[in-house]
Amino acid sequence: MRFIDGKLNGTRIIEPQVFGDHRGFFMETWSKAAFAAGGIVCDFVQANQSVSARRGTLRGIHFQRGDKAQAKLVRCLRGAVLDVAVDLRRSSPTYGQWEAVTLSEENRRQLFIPRGFGHGFVTLTDDAAFAYLVDAPYAPEAEGGIAWNDPDIGVDWGCSDPILSDKDRCRPLLRDAVTGFEAW
Repeated sequence: MRFIDGKLNGTRIIEPQVFGDHRGFFMETWSKAAFAAGGIVCDFVQANQSVSARRGTLRGIHFQRGDKAQAKLVRCLRGAVLDVAVDLRRSSPTYGQWEAVTLSEENRRQLFIPRGFGHGFVTLTDDAAFAYLVDAPYAPEAEGGIAWNDPDIGVDWGCSDPILSDKDRCRPLLRDAVTGFEAW
């Protein structure tokens, strides 16, 4: 695997080695030893998957607060997404900045997002399947989010009228949100 430093402090893009032949392909998506050698030490405890039926579906920007925060390893199994990480750690030199990486079934890239970040993605294709590993279980009491279109952050999602959940329609701006990362 090849580990590439992301634009934000702590994000990493992972490009797996793919072995293909007439039958298809094989690739390793997670190896504790390989990731540790690449500078990512994480104890993943839960695997999640979502499927979005239509292009332009936006999920995010989500996070879990404080000690329930999650590091994530994300990838697109089918179709393509524009995956976005937003640094929510107030003490970070990249606080409030965002990074976008296209993840697709063709490029097979993964993105590691450390704790203290918000996360979201918009589908670039219909019927996009998205998978992620997290290092802390889902905790509804710690769930948080910020507005996908927060002008202070300025994420370029590539679409102006995405398909959103009811929750994601009414998320607060970062300046008004309680993230639990104020001391980070």
